Amino acid sequence: MERLQHHWYRLSPLHLLLFPVSLVFRSLAAARRFLYRTGILASVKLPVPVVVVGNISVGGTGKTPLTLWLAQQLVDNGWHPGIVSRGYTGASEQKSVPHEISIEDAADEVGDEPLLMAQRALCPVWIGRNRPAAALALLQAHPECDIILSDDGLQHYRLQRDVEIVVVDGARRFGNGLLLPAGPLREPVSRMHTVDAVVINGGQANGTEFAMSLQGSLFYNLLNPAIVVSASEFAGQHLHAIAGIGHPRRFFTHLEHLGLNAQQHAFPDHYRYSATDIAFKDADAILMTEKDAVKCAAFATEKCWVLRVDAQVNTALTQLILKKVTP
Repeated sequence: MERLQHHWYRLSPLHLLLFPVSLVFRSLAAARRFLYRTGILASVKLPVPVVVVGNISVGGTGKTPLTLWLAQQLVDNGWHPGIVSRGYTGASEQKSVPHEISIEDAADEVGDEPLLMAQRALCPVWIGRNRPAAALALLQAHPECDIILSDDGLQHYRLQRDVEIVVVDGARRFGNGLLLPAGPLREPVSRMHTVDAVVINGGQANGTEFAMSLQGSLFYNLLNPAIVVSASEFAGQHLHAIAGIGHPRRFFTHLEHLGLNAQQHAFPDHYRYSATDIAFKDADAILMTEKDAVKCAAFATEKCWVLRVDAQVNTALTQLILKKVTP
């Protein structure tokens, strides 16, 4: 899969073979959406509004930071959100029973992104392959919740939604513009015209889009989170940086903008780390994302430092959402 991804952002002779398969995938995706839109396939309407945050491409675009930003915005406006996600491994893949994420859960079992969201302690976070079942279980366990955020839920049409938000990687955009497996797209670019808002992460947004940036300059120690330092504390040190996210280059560029020159180690998205992966004998400090941190906590050393980032978005997006979900 990793080798195939290199072809998603260019055109090569391989696409002569992949393009026909891509056309089949496009037809199946369109048919599936049509069946849900017309009610031939049943979908579930929750008793509270649903805001879906997703993308039309494979790989990280910044959905989780945006979901956390939305949760905070809703809390600040007097709402009580809950978050549902599929999860990535373990419970979400092996069990059909919805599961509430606890900060004691292991990332290998519940998924790195749901665990990261739960650690922010903004609202309840539930996972499950069946999104409607997970959302209903969340509402039963937390009747105070009056709105649901569905993380990475754009293509999960079984769950009816009141607001759809698409997040786009501002640097990579839509690659070669082709659908899987010839390109990175899950749905055609035309799908963007049917959503309520488009958020551009780290790139130029036009007049109808919302620009998002990820801000953060402080690092906390993974073994002792109460210890927080600025980037200047690492001046003159031998640094290693790891990133097992959808777009590792984004993290490395962020470090460079902070003035940090680190030896870079990119891993696949959702990579399962082991102690040997971060055993850099010459490292004075090892820098990582929060998503990496939840998977490295079990074998972390005092050299492990985590950069916390938060999404920054124009609050006009908040007003758009509130207008759509307020009776």
